[in-house]
Amino acid sequence: MNRKNIFTGKVAWITGASSGIGEALVYEFVERGAKVIISSNDPSGLERVKKAAGSKSGMIICAPFDLSDTSGIEKLVEQQINSTGKIDYLLNIGGISQRSKIDETPIWLDRKIFEINFFGTIALSKAVLPYMINKKSGHILATSSISGRFGFPLRSAYSASKQALHGFFETLFLENKANNIRTSVIIPGRVSTNISLHALDSKGKEFGKMDGVLAKGMPPGKAAKTIIRGIIKNKREILVGRGEMIMLYIRRIWPWLFFRIADKVKSA
Repeated sequence: MNRKNIFTGKVAWITGASSGIGEALVYEFVERGAKVIISSNDPSGLERVKKAAGSKSGMIICAPFDLSDTSGIEKLVEQQINSTGKIDYLLNIGGISQRSKIDETPIWLDRKIFEINFFGTIALSKAVLPYMINKKSGHILATSSISGRFGFPLRSAYSASKQALHGFFETLFLENKANNIRTSVIIPGRVSTNISLHALDSKGKEFGKMDGVLAKGMPPGKAAKTIIRGIIKNKREILVGRGEMIMLYIRRIWPWLFFRIADKVKSA
């Protein structure tokens, strides 16, 4: 089989699909012949993405839902299975960031960030997993962050919620390797998306500012292509970024140097 055509006839479900990396991935999958279920908490944004796919729009199904409320997730998954017959790829791209100091962040806000980034992601994954097990095939991806591998100022709950995903999805893979279920954790560095605009401040309001380093980051389209290559190569971790990714290696090999650098990095 031509590895470039492994997505033909497959079904991919992408959360966070109304903008950024999620949106770019939608176009990549449909161009490769996959049917795509797209989700986010922005129904009009999903319709815009579907329309933007042009002649491929018929391959897209809009299924809006909010990661902060997964009470109806089993029913939603059942509906999509009934519609498409299967889910081959689940890409958990949706999430929310943070811009607030620990001593200024109320515990309810920590819980909210975890509810979206961690519990929302694993709720959807756990609802889809039985169908993949039954089919003895599937690939589930979760989106972490470069700060999902180490702490970073103003990102305490965000960093912690992303670090938690690594433990969960590594375990999911080990438990289901015999079921032919693959998992990957996507680790973006600086990608030019609106994540900082929608990040939550200490009051739970949108930060509303574009981080300067993100504005100069990797374009979402290029990030999506990197992720696609990682899926084809069945990578356990898919690194998405540029020079900033060296921090992952510095943190692991020279922790003292990491803390010296991180202390000088502008955090917002």
